[in-house]
Amino acid sequence: MGLFDRIKRAFTGEDPAIQSQEKEPSRIQFDAYDEGMEKTRKSFSQKINELMADFRTVDESFFEDLEETFISADMGFEMTIAITDALRDEVKMKNAKNSQEVREVIVEKLVDIYEKGEHQSPTIKENPNGPTVLLFVGVNGVGKTTSIGKLAHNLKTEGHHVILAAADTFRAGAIEQLREWGNRTQTEVIFGEAGGDPASVVFDAIEHAQKNQADYVLVDTAGRLQNKVNLMNELEKINRIIERKLGHPAEEVLLVLDATTGQNALIQAKQFQSAVPLTGLILTKLDGTAKGGVILSIRHEMNIPVKYVGLGEQMGDLRAFDPELYMMGLIRDLVE
Repeated sequence: MGLFDRIKRAFTGEDPAIQSQEKEPSRIQFDAYDEGMEKTRKSFSQKINELMADFRTVDESFFEDLEETFISADMGFEMTIAITDALRDEVKMKNAKNSQEVREVIVEKLVDIYEKGEHQSPTIKENPNGPTVLLFVGVNGVGKTTSIGKLAHNLKTEGHHVILAAADTFRAGAIEQLREWGNRTQTEVIFGEAGGDPASVVFDAIEHAQKNQADYVLVDTAGRLQNKVNLMNELEKINRIIERKLGHPAEEVLLVLDATTGQNALIQAKQFQSAVPLTGLILTKLDGTAKGGVILSIRHEMNIPVKYVGLGEQMGDLRAFDPELYMMGLIRDLVE
């Protein structure tokens, strides 16, 4: 059963795990996405429904209006062209004529576009021999350090031993900010002097993690995107230290993006990808924006998996990304 069929099944009441009013884990996760995606869903659905309210026939004028609708919904130019081209073929093949049939084809192709390309797991790659090292990159202000703190909380709640490494030694206050998160989550933080060598902090953190049999080392790094050469050199040095200590690079290099910036988040992702080998994305503040459709643009243009999304302000609101629940949260008002 494909993603589109599973979504329809959930909304027609055929999925008891989702429809149950009991607070089972699946229902709690569904509610979190449903509430967190509300602003994006209302904006997106409103634009589509306004277009369909004036629907007369499927012609080139309709597709031009649809393209404008997708772009205004912050889905990006490349994604917009891909989906409208696919819709032209699908509408003809299915002979869709009325507004409901066309709306369903739009939803189906949105899901198809998301599912296209190489399958990549949204889960974190683990080091079975421990510790698992995660590098976090991203420009200042996107919620990088906050995401590290929240992920530390989640991992500790699951019973893992976590170490934080304050390897952003250049930004004023970065070390103190991570240490504050360490206090809030009762997680040990390894740090050095402000302006010191980030790689030495990572060396000390991994050594400490090995001696104390920690499961994870979460590494905060500087986000100096304005100088890609320095950024690349710094991360290469950090990875050399990790390889020396563990015999392999970091399990994940996670780029943190602010969902409220919309297409600017896609631009940042492209810039970072040209500088560092990204393995996944964390999208913060998804609950606070109507621009959550940028995930579709990133998926279409870059095919980098989203690993976590921020769906609220609380400690536990950094959630593992679930593409099925994300798509449900995006299109619910179009299929109910």
